[in-house]
Amino acid sequence: MKVVRLAALGFSLAASTYLRAADTEKYTVVDQIVAKVNGDIVSQDEIQRSTKQLAGELKAQGASGPQFEKEFESRQKDVLRDRIDELLLIQKGKELSINVDTDVSKYMANLQRQSGITDPDKFHEYVRQQSGMSYEDFLSEAKNNFLTRQVIGEEVGRHITVTDKEVEDYYNAHKSDFVRDEKVYLSEILISTEGKDAAGAAAALKKAQQLSDEASKGERFTDLARDNSDAITAKDGGVLGGYKKGELNAQIQDAVWNLPRGGVTKPVKVPTGYEVFKVDDHTKAGLAPLADVKPDIENILYGPKMQPKVREYLTTLRKQAFLQIKPGFVDTGAAPGQNTTWQDVAQLKPETVTKAEVEQKTRHKRVLWVIPIPGTETTATGKSSSR
Repeated sequence: MKVVRLAALGFSLAASTYLRAADTEKYTVVDQIVAKVNGDIVSQDEIQRSTKQLAGELKAQGASGPQFEKEFESRQKDVLRDRIDELLLIQKGKELSINVDTDVSKYMANLQRQSGITDPDKFHEYVRQQSGMSYEDFLSEAKNNFLTRQVIGEEVGRHITVTDKEVEDYYNAHKSDFVRDEKVYLSEILISTEGKDAAGAAAALKKAQQLSDEASKGERFTDLARDNSDAITAKDGGVLGGYKKGELNAQIQDAVWNLPRGGVTKPVKVPTGYEVFKVDDHTKAGLAPLADVKPDIENILYGPKMQPKVREYLTTLRKQAFLQIKPGFVDTGAAPGQNTTWQDVAQLKPETVTKAEVEQKTRHKRVLWVIPIPGTETTATGKSSSR
């Protein structure tokens, strides 16, 4: 199955209400639910955050003045739609038991390596400062992002085809886009020396040397990394990804750059211990062969074919979902004819019946093997009548 890379669906952001307490000058934040999506909710606070995020993204892209106003107005109306889209896809991903932990681990490992921060607590603080959210929330959002992409890839992308001729024609017409830099692709094993005395550091070096020898003799590097590495990439077999010349620490670059594909380094001293690297691949500079860039071209060509199909799929998920939208808010991706009228539980009137009436109703309904719960449309069998 072809892997389809999609830009993350936008997250929705809008407004919290502040009420002045009667006996104090302080304000209290009152968050409200604006939509129910199966077992999840969309809050007013989420809408506010997403709207603010949208404005920030547009400004970062250089939009200003009338251009900013036009683009903001065009996209702001879809904020609730995008959040509902995301929740439906996340729910579908869980239903399909899709696991994206490996993707998230690789992403976070590369982010940490690019930051140059080895201390976990300091890295968490770096993420908080850069993203404006807690490390846990950032991790959760990254996981949701990978999950929604995976669902779209499996549920929509696999039904879309791009022919070899389409790929070849695109390659020939855009060869300048596929001139690439030289890059080395690495995997790692880290044996940590943090918190260890001289004897512990010496033992770490000995272990790293042993693992380097075993890998050089043909032992599976991914297994050695998974079983021995102290790096965050351990559970993914130590895979780091690709680096251009100058992106690596000079000591590491010197150790790996001239190794052949499959080559393994001797232990390299790093601030956190000793690392052993394996060269998974080493691509040369120049025009990339068609075979190497075929997946990238397929992803490019998928875009125009994917977008309408994704929208159709999300409409289908809406038709299968329990949705309620509060008055004053609009889901611009609403399924035609679907009733999403908000039902305020506080306004539902409970029924009052006598014991005799209950017994009579029970006897009457028992022959149907269904006992209704007064004041609701739910039965004791756990089934709910559809609206």
